[in-house]
Amino acid sequence: MTTLNPYLVFKGNCSEAFHFYKSVFAVEFNYIGKYKDIPPSDKKLFPPEADEKIMHVSLPLSAETILMGCDSVDPEVEDHSSTKNFSLSITTDRREEADRLFSELSSDGLAKMPMENTFWGSYFGTLTDKFGINWMISVDTKID
Repeated sequence: MTTLNPYLVFKGNCSEAFHFYKSVFAVEFNYIGKYKDIPPSDKKLFPPEADEKIMHVSLPLSAETILMGCDSVDPEVEDHSSTKNFSLSITTDRREEADRLFSELSSDGLAKMPMENTFWGSYFGTLTDKFGINWMISVDTKID
């Protein structure tokens, strides 16, 4: 079986973002490590100011899906807010869960399209969270 899991790269606020996602999805981290945890033999590859930043985090959302991320330590990357070309899409089986996810993820963010019934047979909404990540939330109303 092949799986596809999103990997988000942040500019210093990965820990804050993933603790927020952990609270929204009510799950525990599989792993969260900082650059200071890298073995000494590889540590020379990263600047000392990166020590407290997130080197890797994994948050299981289901048996098939793991949300992962890190803080970039690349000094040549100026902007990590270019998320206009993708959205994370969540499909759940209950309207109540879709509403809860939409409400919590859009807190301090931007609700773009509120949750509503659509012509294509879904209960659907879109938002950008407070970290600049785009989300699409849906329920197939044919089975709801």
